[in-house]
Amino acid sequence: MIIVDTALARRAVEGNPIRVGMVGAGFMAKGVALQAATASPGIRIAAIANRTLSKARTAYEEAGQRDVAECSDLQALNDAVRDGRPAITSDPVLVAKADGIDVLLDVTGAVEDALPPVLAAIAARKHVILMNPELDGTVGPILRVKADDAGVIFTNVEGDQPGVIMNLFRFVRGLGIRPVLCGNIKGLHDPYRNPTTQAEFARRWGQNPSMVTSFADGTKISFEQAIVANATGMRVGRRGMYGPTVAPGTPIQEVADCYPVKDLLEGPGIVDYVVGAAPGPGVFVIGTIEHPQQRHYLNLYKLGEGPLYTFYMPYHLCHFEVPTTIARAVLFDDAAIAPVAPRVDVITAAKRDLKAGEILDGLGQYMIYGLAENADETARANLLPIGVAVGCRLKRDVARDNVLTYDDVELPAGRLCDQLRTEQAEYFKLPVRRTMAS
Repeated sequence: MIIVDTALARRAVEGNPIRVGMVGAGFMAKGVALQAATASPGIRIAAIANRTLSKARTAYEEAGQRDVAECSDLQALNDAVRDGRPAITSDPVLVAKADGIDVLLDVTGAVEDALPPVLAAIAARKHVILMNPELDGTVGPILRVKADDAGVIFTNVEGDQPGVIMNLFRFVRGLGIRPVLCGNIKGLHDPYRNPTTQAEFARRWGQNPSMVTSFADGTKISFEQAIVANATGMRVGRRGMYGPTVAPGTPIQEVADCYPVKDLLEGPGIVDYVVGAAPGPGVFVIGTIEHPQQRHYLNLYKLGEGPLYTFYMPYHLCHFEVPTTIARAVLFDDAAIAPVAPRVDVITAAKRDLKAGEILDGLGQYMIYGLAENADETARANLLPIGVAVGCRLKRDVARDNVLTYDDVELPAGRLCDQLRTEQAEYFKLPVRRTMAS
């Protein structure tokens, strides 16, 4: 941050801000627009794409920006960006292609609908930043390959837990301590929550009930930890992660014993979470070091006698930290968190008894929830990733809490996410078994 803020200040003085095209105008997107307008000199949200144009306009207006240009074609959008006039459009691909846009920022939480602008941005050699773990956890590794080939950065954001975890992971590793667990601190986990049970909480905070549900039912944290695993090479210790629940307020330094030591010290380490620990909703990394003198120093510095040492951040500040990710990508060619290979997937489990013929609803809805599973097991057992489950038709009944396979569903025809999943499996040499699209 110390380097980034100086570099951004220089861009502001030079009158050459980083120009961002943002896709999405929901709760988090509005926060990003506000942060860029009020606290991020050197960054300008040049255009916002959203299916409902009024929401895109509102995002600008709540950030104190008026005189918004409504653009329906590429030339109009190019003109608005060149003139420094805030622009809105209902076509996100226009934002990806527009002249003068340095980076595409996706804040949709969608998978299939997010792919056309993301792929278009990579083709146009623009950096791609996701505030979208759902997309990253489904096809992020192959998108990273495409971005590398185009010479651009592909990254998720700081602020969301994975980016904060990755910063902490890099810090711990830089000390010479080997990270063995990357963790997330949760206050609640109930896989049967739905938009009805979460409606009041969503109303109180002005959020989408489905998004709130995806946090409560474990889908979101499964995606977040999956992309940490894909960036670090870690795995899950078991399907769904261990996710121990501790007494409310238990210091995070006391949770290491809740995980099997063998999983931590043998192999590449694991991603996981804990419910109830403090400080929530922070993140933590558990590490180990063998050198006896270094252990002596760590004990002196109040980290304990080892062999496990806990490092943590007490908060993650979501949209407040996104401008730092933008600057790191554009000015320093540095990704906050980017997948190296598919290590963990998020698979589909039945939230209730499902019946043949039903169409699976969306993430954070009434029918399904996500579980983290190692990617090699996902491929071996032909398990259905939840990122591609939406819109699939059930071919047979599935009992509550059972996981779904590709053999249980008919896929909608012609989807990019299915094509990219196959390409990803082939590129990373994972088994490919699929049902045919209907």
